[in-house]
Amino acid sequence: MLNKSAWLQIEDAEKDLVFSFSEDYKKFLSVSKTERLACSEIIRQAKEHGFRDLEELFKSGEKFKAGDKFYLNHKNKSVALFVMGTEPLENGLNIVGAHIDSPRLDVKQNPLYEANNLTKMKTHYYGGVKLYQYATIPLAIHGVIYNSAGEKIEVHIGEDKDDPVFCVTDLLIHLSKNQMAKTAREALVGEQMNILIGNIPLKDTEKDAVKANILKLIKEKYNFEEEDFRVAELEIVPAGEARDLGLDRSMVIGYGQDDRVCAFTTMRAIFEIENPKRTACGLFMDKEEIGSMGNTGMASYFWENTMTELVNLEGDFCQLKVNRSLKNSKVLSADVAAGLDPDFPEVCESMNAAVIGSGISICKYTGSGGKFGSSDANAEFLAEVRNVFKEHNVVWQTAELGKVDQGGGGTIALLLAKYGAEVLDAGPATLSMHSPYEVTSKVDIYMSYKAYKAFML
Repeated sequence: MLNKSAWLQIEDAEKDLVFSFSEDYKKFLSVSKTERLACSEIIRQAKEHGFRDLEELFKSGEKFKAGDKFYLNHKNKSVALFVMGTEPLENGLNIVGAHIDSPRLDVKQNPLYEANNLTKMKTHYYGGVKLYQYATIPLAIHGVIYNSAGEKIEVHIGEDKDDPVFCVTDLLIHLSKNQMAKTAREALVGEQMNILIGNIPLKDTEKDAVKANILKLIKEKYNFEEEDFRVAELEIVPAGEARDLGLDRSMVIGYGQDDRVCAFTTMRAIFEIENPKRTACGLFMDKEEIGSMGNTGMASYFWENTMTELVNLEGDFCQLKVNRSLKNSKVLSADVAAGLDPDFPEVCESMNAAVIGSGISICKYTGSGGKFGSSDANAEFLAEVRNVFKEHNVVWQTAELGKVDQGGGGTIALLLAKYGAEVLDAGPATLSMHSPYEVTSKVDIYMSYKAYKAFML
């Protein structure tokens, strides 16, 4: 039986570690609702584990030595962690690369409007979202705004128990005849994803009095004006903490597990790496959910620029060493797999589907149809990874993203493979992926941590 439960393959002592590890994970997930928050939390914990700011070395030209630990903050949205190895960089790095952005709703630049005694904010959804899933659930707002004085204002509303929350409204069932006849994609459309934020009018105001009152409250509490929304980044995410799921508390339910479950396990794994032969690296990238584009995504020159800077610090710089460091690297693209859901078996081919609770899932390829848009891992690298997992008692399984021609998707794998690096997708199986509340198994989370640590040793 290839997909035997991982719970049956561990001893009681390790089972205790599984549960304690997941407590830390839930805390991380609950405070890392956006890429900015995740970046900040990763750096905070990295500092506690002795990681230094790599930018300081870039500026000073100070040389690093084997065993040194660094973090690199990229525009407060992506971050890289390094533990420097004894071998030269041109021999390649052992990299585990995750992403820290997740599907959500983004507030538009001119968002506020009033209608029927209600004030709402217009949004634009980000990533692959089933829009109807975001209706009528409590939502929180996180982000940054710069006011006219140039002050950076951080906004976090909806997570504290005393905070208000927000929501997207939906049509009552009594009047939903036409809506219910539509496809799920059409039941709620993008321009209906507006956030309800107020109902009290400002006294002695003739026009848009409710909106005026909201702007008054914003000015009093956060010191910014309506015009400042134009230079803001505000994200709408499900409110509330990650929680245990199931009577046996075997699973975690929470927002953003794609892909912050891999971000957390990668982070914890690299914290435990000491004096590796090959430099170990954890990547935590932005913009994966929309194709890894933009200057904080994996498709940018961030990674090439970083390796160029590192090779320069190593001394005796030449571009050939940079190219070799990229080509000779080995990578686990840390991203979640589609878990086989017994209520939706028709979209997966059961012999090649990830099963919740059977360990970390490795995907030789993603893409769609005839493997279009895929990084197809080489058999030699698959065998190498299998040996690493076997040596370190990692419970693992193989998976692909649904039936052939059923759909598809991608990861950052191909963006690192383009340099010639060996790359394989590996992460825990997930139920309800891209929904407001995704589900993972605690044993898969722990096995992902074990896998990433073993790979970076």
